[in-house]
Amino acid sequence: MSDTPENARSEHPAWDQRSNYDYRSQGIERPDLLAALDARVEGEVRFDSYTRNLYATDASAYKQLPIGVVAPVSTDDVRAVMTYCAGNDIPVLPRGGGTSLAGQAVNEAVVLDFKKEMDAVLDVDPDARTVRARPGITLARLDDRLAGHGLKYAPDPAWGDKSVLGGCIGNNSTGAHSLKYHKADGYLESVEAVLADGTVTELGWMDVEELHERADWITETINGDGTPEGLEDRIYAEVSRILREEREEIRRQYPALKRNVSGYNLDRLLEDAEERGEVNLARLLAGSEGTLAIVTEATVSLEPVPPETSVVLLTYDDILDAMADVALTLEHDPAAVEVMDDVFLDLAADRPEFSSVVGTLPEGTDSTLLVEFYADSTAEGKRKVADLLADRLPGHEATVDPSDGAGGRTDAPVRAVDALEAYDPDRQAKFWKMRKAGLPILLSRTGDEKHWPFVEDTAVPAANLPEYVADLQELFDEHDTFASYYAHAGPGVLHVRPLLNLKTEDGVQTMETICDRVTDLVVECGGSVSGEHGDGRARTRWNRKLYGDRLLETFRDLKTAFDPDWLLNPGSVCGEFDPTENLRFDPDYEFEAGFDPVLEWKNENGFQGMVELCHGCAGCTGHQETTGGVMCPTYRATENEEITSTRGRANMLRQATSGDLPEDPTSEEFVHEVLDLCVGCKGCKTDCPSGVDVAKLKAEVKHQYHQREGIARRDRLFANVDRLFSLGSTFAPLSNWATEIPGAGLLMEEALGIARERDLPSFELRQSGRRESGRPGAGGGRHPRRDTGRCDRQRSARTLQKHARPRSWDGSGERRRPRSPRPGRLGRGGRRTVRGGDVPGRLPRPACRRRRRGGGVERLRRPRIPRYVPAGRGPRLRDRWGDADLPRPLPAERDHERAPRSGCPSPCRLGRRRPRFDLLWDGRVLWLRGRTLLDERGHRSTPLRTGRGVLGRTGRGSRNLLPVTATRCRQAGGRTGASDPGAGRGSGRVDSHERPYQGVGRDGVSRDGLARRQG
Repeated sequence: MSDTPENARSEHPAWDQRSNYDYRSQGIERPDLLAALDARVEGEVRFDSYTRNLYATDASAYKQLPIGVVAPVSTDDVRAVMTYCAGNDIPVLPRGGGTSLAGQAVNEAVVLDFKKEMDAVLDVDPDARTVRARPGITLARLDDRLAGHGLKYAPDPAWGDKSVLGGCIGNNSTGAHSLKYHKADGYLESVEAVLADGTVTELGWMDVEELHERADWITETINGDGTPEGLEDRIYAEVSRILREEREEIRRQYPALKRNVSGYNLDRLLEDAEERGEVNLARLLAGSEGTLAIVTEATVSLEPVPPETSVVLLTYDDILDAMADVALTLEHDPAAVEVMDDVFLDLAADRPEFSSVVGTLPEGTDSTLLVEFYADSTAEGKRKVADLLADRLPGHEATVDPSDGAGGRTDAPVRAVDALEAYDPDRQAKFWKMRKAGLPILLSRTGDEKHWPFVEDTAVPAANLPEYVADLQELFDEHDTFASYYAHAGPGVLHVRPLLNLKTEDGVQTMETICDRVTDLVVECGGSVSGEHGDGRARTRWNRKLYGDRLLETFRDLKTAFDPDWLLNPGSVCGEFDPTENLRFDPDYEFEAGFDPVLEWKNENGFQGMVELCHGCAGCTGHQETTGGVMCPTYRATENEEITSTRGRANMLRQATSGDLPEDPTSEEFVHEVLDLCVGCKGCKTDCPSGVDVAKLKAEVKHQYHQREGIARRDRLFANVDRLFSLGSTFAPLSNWATEIPGAGLLMEEALGIARERDLPSFELRQSGRRESGRPGAGGGRHPRRDTGRCDRQRSARTLQKHARPRSWDGSGERRRPRSPRPGRLGRGGRRTVRGGDVPGRLPRPACRRRRRGGGVERLRRPRIPRYVPAGRGPRLRDRWGDADLPRPLPAERDHERAPRSGCPSPCRLGRRRPRFDLLWDGRVLWLRGRTLLDERGHRSTPLRTGRGVLGRTGRGSRNLLPVTATRCRQAGGRTGASDPGAGRGSGRVDSHERPYQGVGRDGVSRDGLARRQG
């Protein structure tokens, strides 16, 4: 999106004069302040109750209603807001993607939303390895712009495709690969910043001697009251004083960890001064959480993208065994070491996208270590994995031989049980996706007890992890709860999330007790109370315990030098936040929907549980090119409009049912502004890691609204679109002429709310009287009762294909030319049909033919059967079997994304039960019926007595049997041609003692995983 407001407003749907969506409520808070700011800035200014509630939460456990929201489009907008607010003692909070986990992105202040407009890359210098960008750009989009130069921004937090550069700087973030890279401060070269009085300045490198000279000159020319005149003078004077007077205290109190982000960044200031003879005041802003200044542009240095990576997943029977292996694994110089415990794995196994990975783990796996190596070549990456396995899991047969002496690097006992290697990018991506989805997976519980993040960011030296985790387990046992342990074990950062019910007084009291005890353990182990996510509301209180009274006062003096009136995100880092106040769920929380749900809600707590499920992780706010998936089309169309995101809708509904919003969730304005633009695509249910189903929530609420207000004409029209299209095709071409009459588009817009620019379908005249025989491809019309077994959704999905001709989508109104038929495909009544465009080559035709009713002409019948499994998407084998065992595509798929259907065995041989998969077997297409292979003519081929052999079952009947390739059969002890089934090894038989196939069924559950879950 452009930084200029004219372009932004002309392209935004809300600025269309005909649009009846403004994404805000009618009630306005503080209209005088709204008018004052709106007159001074070019970006949007919103003070309505909807917008304020949308920005009242982030990804933490906290909630604080802001004063209002401004979406600046330039540095001038930020300066204008800060100048006016400073003159009127109004707090200001700079905010990025709202993904903060400690509550630093919520406050009673005017929120500056940088992600909405200020998201541009300003300059890339590949030679100097630097980039200058606005703070609202997501890290994934920034890396996408740098990929062509072979460079990347090194900090890579798990949620980098939703979090932004400004938030990364504000939290001093890093990521899973901090063993190789610095935190954000190590890459910050300079910033353009707006100070607390509205001054715009550039902060960057400065010689230490120059800093002291400037501070001495300021001291000599200060006012009579002993304070410098300008805000910049105060800053330089205070920084110089800290370097001169607090040097020893900083060395003594700061923990010796790479991942400490508690307090202000004084250790980095001192390190640069001693090692380089320079200081960078911009680096003081890293980790300041917006309390010192507001960054509007940043120049950051870059790192080259590693040529190759290799990954191994070590499995353990106990979390303490995994913790004990972390320090030993670090001796092999990995780029990342991540831990996942049994709580995490059990929840991941219930998610379809991760169940296949969890299902491949050995039975009884309690915890895993995900270890990644950087390498210059694939061979080097495999060798590094082999060296690690030779040391920590001797006897395991790695893909390649280890280096000489690798097995004797350490003499510690062997604790790992098994290992899964991954060199294929897709397999590595699945491992990493499961790990990075840890937070949403843990928060997929719909009950009152949830895994809360109040101590989830502690960090201790890796050597102290076993003792630390053992003490944590004892602590949680005392309070009759448990926690999940996951995240960056290599640098000693654990995300520890105890399971508590904060809706009760006991739950809140337990939270405070655990906070106090855990921070004591952290200090005893030489760690930090925050190793990644910052202080915010959750951990600011414990900085006194970590740093002592003297350094805490130093923090406050620095804060006062930058922000004399404490207007920038007041309370964070060095304030007095109470971690048990302003909770999203507390003992005063009450849920009252105002109606009795009518849909079936199978999750715990039913409708209420789904309403309260969203925790604000912002997984729904990524860009299409960096996150893929469906969720959420209207959010992407409106470009960062928070109310159209899954998070926005879910949080608004929760706040409406809990009384935070003054109106009923079934009111006309709420249904229209919050829910109406949800298109019911179910993308949220499948793509949200927590499984928030906004489409179903909308259906429940809108049903109650329709019960009271009735159903609008447009809703009735689209609900009966199949009947409408049937009438349109019956009266074609008159129905087509009616839509082309001048003024028809305007009438449609006024009467039905359908935009006049929208192209309508063009209908075809269909012959009536022919009745569908119930078989695909036979007959033309629809039998009135023959298809009653089909669901309405399937029937509606075919309505457009049945009655309408396609139009172009370019707005010209010109109809597309019909595409030429696909060779070898006949549709209803013998007419050739097209689906997906021309596909080169002919497919094998089935032998059976049927007579068309009433015509006496033989026509080829093509049964409705699923396509064979595409290459690269089929079930995976165990790692040692290699990636060469994936199903090969048919020739017709090589140049096309979706393959056509192949031939079918004779129905007379298959009976009424159709085969569910076709298999590519030495270049021939075979069909699987039970344990028998049939060729394309339906003749019996090699019978397979599988047992637990190559072909595995995941359910009843043949519908869940898995596709097989010739390579798999050979490696399992069989061969591909027709042979005597009893001939032993080398025949079509697969003996039960052979290595079982570790594949995945159609339901996404592996055979081993299913067996474990069924007990």
